[in-house]
Amino acid sequence: MIRGWKRAAVGALGAPLLLAGCQIAGPGPAAGAQLRVVAAESSWGSLAAQLGGNRVEVVSLVGSPNVDPHSYEPTAADARAVAMSQVIITNGLGYDTWATKLAAANPTQDRRTVDVGTVVGLSSGANPHRWYSPADVAVVIEAITAAYIAVDPRDRAIFEQLHQQLVTAGFADYNSALFAIRSKYSGVAVGASESIFAPLAQDLGLKLITPPSLLRAISEGTDPTVADQVTINDQIKQHQIKVYVENVQNRTPDIARQAELARANGIPVVDVTETLSPSTATFQQWQTQQLQQLAAALQEATTP
Repeated sequence: MIRGWKRAAVGALGAPLLLAGCQIAGPGPAAGAQLRVVAAESSWGSLAAQLGGNRVEVVSLVGSPNVDPHSYEPTAADARAVAMSQVIITNGLGYDTWATKLAAANPTQDRRTVDVGTVVGLSSGANPHRWYSPADVAVVIEAITAAYIAVDPRDRAIFEQLHQQLVTAGFADYNSALFAIRSKYSGVAVGASESIFAPLAQDLGLKLITPPSLLRAISEGTDPTVADQVTINDQIKQHQIKVYVENVQNRTPDIARQAELARANGIPVVDVTETLSPSTATFQQWQTQQLQQLAAALQEATTP
């Protein structure tokens, strides 16, 4: 359900703003009016709020850490929020088809849509968890700011200032946490419960050796093969991995057993989520905390 049109707080990458080619729409909202923004997921919603400051009102449709976005069922209130929106941010790549259907069922001529999969140049079948790719996050930040300026060109200077604020000071701790892991633990073998961790592992230089077919199966809600289950269990028992990363919002009985097997074999387990945790955190606070936990687990696992 709608969690209220919340006035955004300004909050948090280092890429330059590339907006010269963005399309400028008509006159935009009335002077002083805020843009109505809907994000299908709170990860993108947090960035949208920070990039818009008090010039936007942002609703994130999926925001609870206790909800699996893969199986989310939208409500009538969600449909109303989408129908009223001037900017909508969807993940795409088959992750939130329900949000795409809501937008299609409630079209408006002047609405701007930021489809993350399209923005980062991926097609159906790609790993949808793009908020775990720092490079893709930077691209999406650009796209959201461009959408705001297209709908509300009067406030371009404000949006550009908020963009600069986010990608410099706001993301400083996040970028530092990324650099610390890359520089110290590149090449370390790790395991994971599903594909959500794959983009981040690649960015960090970690060697994710869990069978890709198992990662994909759990992510898509299908049963992994017996062979894949045997492989990951052997990787744990033989200490071929140093750390096991579990998506606690997509925990199956098989995954629960894997995580317990890792703990029983002295392998640190790091929990990650698909949505902000806690729900009051900003995107960068949430991600930085998880990165710090990962760094601590890697230090524990690699210290003689």
